[in-house]
Amino acid sequence: METTQESGVQTLEQIQDFKGKYPKQLWYLFFSEMWERFAFYGMRGMLTVFMVKELLLPESDAQLKYGGIQAFIYAMTFVGGLFADKILGFRKSIFWGGLLMIVGSFTLAFSPKELYYIGISFTIIGTGFFKPNISTMVGNLYRDGDARRDAGFGLFYSGINVGALLGGYFCIVVAKNYSWNAAFALAGIGMIIGLSIFIFTKRSLGPIGLPPMLGKLSLAKIRRNDIMVYAGSLLVIPLIYLMVKNSEYTDYFMYTVGPLALLYIFYEIMKLNDKAARQKMIAAMVFIIFSIFFWAFFEQAGGSLSLFALNNLHDTVAGIKIDPNAVNNSSNSVFVVILSPLAGLLWLWLAKKKIEPNTVIKFGIGFLFVSVSFYLYYYTRFFADASGKTSLDLFTFAYLVSTLGELCLSPIGLSLMTTLAPKPLHGMMMGMWFLASAYGQYAAGILGAAMSEVGENATQTEKLMAYTDGYKNLAIYALIAGVALIVISPLIRKLMHDVH
Repeated sequence: METTQESGVQTLEQIQDFKGKYPKQLWYLFFSEMWERFAFYGMRGMLTVFMVKELLLPESDAQLKYGGIQAFIYAMTFVGGLFADKILGFRKSIFWGGLLMIVGSFTLAFSPKELYYIGISFTIIGTGFFKPNISTMVGNLYRDGDARRDAGFGLFYSGINVGALLGGYFCIVVAKNYSWNAAFALAGIGMIIGLSIFIFTKRSLGPIGLPPMLGKLSLAKIRRNDIMVYAGSLLVIPLIYLMVKNSEYTDYFMYTVGPLALLYIFYEIMKLNDKAARQKMIAAMVFIIFSIFFWAFFEQAGGSLSLFALNNLHDTVAGIKIDPNAVNNSSNSVFVVILSPLAGLLWLWLAKKKIEPNTVIKFGIGFLFVSVSFYLYYYTRFFADASGKTSLDLFTFAYLVSTLGELCLSPIGLSLMTTLAPKPLHGMMMGMWFLASAYGQYAAGILGAAMSEVGENATQTEKLMAYTDGYKNLAIYALIAGVALIVISPLIRKLMHDVH
């Protein structure tokens, strides 16, 4: 059992009393998460195309299943965050989640068609334990009120996207030029590297991530509780399998888990004795609700935009010949890697000048950028040739614009969950943030499927018109959401008290 008494292990105060812009532990978590995201985004980029080409699903069905798979992944992060807070601690949760993701990846590599839903089910549960808890550990590296926190999450977010870039590009290339088996195996190798880095560097984290009941319960009871969580997560895999394979079950799950999670969150809010703490939690819920709309728009990447790239884009960008789906699956990450550290430093510079926009305004600006990007996706129809194929250059530029929107929202959202929520609720609120992503992914699948209703036998030009009509509507919805958020920003700011 891990303790905090080992010789040379830093205390929490020593870790948080770091000099410079970033604590050294951030780099270890950066590389662990980078390789986990290599595995995750490598697989994400393959799912919809694999279901259409290899499982022979209609495009609309593939998008609904893709939305369901992504929704389950992010919904499980709420459960993973809850178990980390109450029983396992962050470290054990990350180890267990990584192990399950490795099993899922190599199950898919062994037999992608026959074992597809089984492998995906392991991956869903594993990501639920891994993803929210490593993000929470980043927040714990900083004291409350440390102005460097946003820059730290910005760097961490850059690490996420280095992995997404490498996995998103190379898994697509390997799948196209070698085999689906090799591509899924490559994702599994990435996960092994990420988990190994975490295991070999976790000692530097001092007390961060240790089991919450350490010192309060006997070691025997702690082990018993751990085993119950491990066993329960394995027992639920057949249920996940059934729900992923049957889209109607996904609907029942999503209609149930969200309301139950909200009820539980409000129960936790009502237990808080501090009025300011309650109001901060309510502010956090506003951000979470708006993030659902954001991800419903933004996460067309793995669904409708993946099929748009497959069917309707030329294969050159800036004069370079390249697979359009490799661009679709990696260009966002390229732009985040380049821009994320700059955005973090920009927020620091603006803060020193006392002109940094508050977090609510940043969220609103994020929606406005996404609105512009979807208008650009719509505008690609005016560059189409007679075969229904259009400009990959304009498509890529639209990704640049949407990335600017993402950088105004996502890394700051991760930071907010650990500043607005009381410390005992950090893991749960991080899970709630990702649960909102689940509903965004679910809605993204529904929106994308609606764009596919033109039919499987439609011409490329008809598909182009159907998809771009859908993107124009999303541009309008994102504009409305962004303006609404900016208008109500003074009220939300009051609820946030001292959090900026």
